[in-house]
Amino acid sequence: MKRASRPSYPARSRPAPTRTPRTRHRPAAPTPPSPAAATPQPDNRVAELATRVLAQASRSHPADAVLRDELRKQRGLPRALAASVTRAVFACYRWFGWLDPRQTLSQQVPRALELEARFASDPHSFSDAELLACTVPSWVHAFVSLTPAWVRSLQQAPVLWLRARPGQGHLLARQLGDVQPAGPGPWADALRYDGAQDLFRTPQFQAGHFELQDLHSQAVGWVAQPQPGQTWWDACAGEGGKTLHLSALMQNRGLIWATDRAAWRLRRLRLRAARAQVFNYRVAPWDGRLPLPSRTAFDGVLVDAPCSNLGTWQRNPHARWTTVPEDIRELADLQRQLLLNAAPAVRPGGRLIYAVCTLTPSETTDLATEFTQARPDFVPVNLPDPFASTAPPSRPQSQLAPQPLSGPWLWLRPEARPANGMFIAAWQRQR
Repeated sequence: MKRASRPSYPARSRPAPTRTPRTRHRPAAPTPPSPAAATPQPDNRVAELATRVLAQASRSHPADAVLRDELRKQRGLPRALAASVTRAVFACYRWFGWLDPRQTLSQQVPRALELEARFASDPHSFSDAELLACTVPSWVHAFVSLTPAWVRSLQQAPVLWLRARPGQGHLLARQLGDVQPAGPGPWADALRYDGAQDLFRTPQFQAGHFELQDLHSQAVGWVAQPQPGQTWWDACAGEGGKTLHLSALMQNRGLIWATDRAAWRLRRLRLRAARAQVFNYRVAPWDGRLPLPSRTAFDGVLVDAPCSNLGTWQRNPHARWTTVPEDIRELADLQRQLLLNAAPAVRPGGRLIYAVCTLTPSETTDLATEFTQARPDFVPVNLPDPFASTAPPSRPQSQLAPQPLSGPWLWLRPEARPANGMFIAAWQRQR
C-alpha cells in the first residue's frame, strides 16, 4: 500500500481547466533565451524515442513506467542514448508550463531541452514570478503555499541517494566511486551518487550492499529508531524500502511485519529482502481495513501512507500534471483510516510513526492534529531533527546528546537539501 494509483493527463495536452477558480497568470513577457543557454538539438533517435514515450503517457500510464518499457524494447540501445532519452522525456514535463500546446511533440522536445540547459547555466534568467506561474498547475495554490525557493528546487536535476549497510558507507564509496557521503558518523552510510554507471549491474548491488533510497526517506528510519529485538509493523510497506532500512537498524534481529494491499509489491519486497540478506520479517496482505493482519502488540508501527506525492515532484515531474485536487481529498480520507485502524496494534509505551512525501496540510499537519484529538491516549512525540546535528539518531533518544527538537511534527523540505519533501509525525501510546 505504498503509492496510490495516480491518474494522468495525456502528454500532448494541458490539464483540463477543472481546477480551483484561481487563474494561472503568466508573466507579460517571459525572459528570452540567452546565447549561453543554447543546447545542441537532440539527434533523431533521441527525439523519436522521447516523442514515442510522451505520446503513450497518460492518466493510467505514468511516464516513468512507459519510459522503462520503451527502453526495454530497444535492445542494444547504448547507455548514453538511453540517458539522453530519459533526460528529454523528463525535461518536457519539468518545463511543461513553458511549452506551446500548438506545437507537435517533436517540436516540444528540443524546446524543453533548451529551457533546461538555460536554467542549468543561469537559473536567475528565470524570474520568481515566471517560475511561480509556470512550474506547477494553478490549483496547487489552493492547497500549498508556493514559495520561489520551492519551485526553483523543482526545476533542478534530482540527486540520486544510496543507503549502504550500517557502517559500510566509506567502503562502498571507495568501491563505486563518484560518491559523496552525506556527512560523518552514521551519515556516512547515506551516499550521494554522481556517477554514470548502471548501479543495478554492479556486484555491490547484486550482493545487497546498498539500496537506492532518497535521503529524506532514510530519515524516516532514523526518526523511528527501531531497536534490535523489537517487533515492528510496516503497515504500508510497498516494495520494502523502509522495511529493509528498519531491519538494518535492528541489525536483522527482532521481527518486522510488512503489509500492503498489492500482492505484486510484496513479491518484489521478498526479492529485495533476499538480495539484501534480510530475514527478520513476515509479509501479509492488508488493505487498510479491519481486522488487522496480526494480533501482535507492536513496539512500533510505521504508517508510510499513500499520498499525493507533491514532495517528489522534482524527481517525478510528470506527476505535477497528473495529480488533481480530488486525489488529495480522497487520499486524506484513506490516510485517516490507515492511522485510526493501525493505532490499536501499538502496545502501551510503543510508538506510532506517520510519514508522507507530500506538502499539503490536509495530508500532514491537519490530519496529525485530527488524529491526536481522536486518540487522546496517543501523545505526540517531540521529534529530533536528524539534520540539525552531525549525525542522525541511531540509538535510543535517552542515550543521545541533546538535539534541537522540531516539535511534534517534522518537516523535511526539498528546498532545504536535494531530496524529496517529507512530513513525519510520531505518537507514544499511554495506555
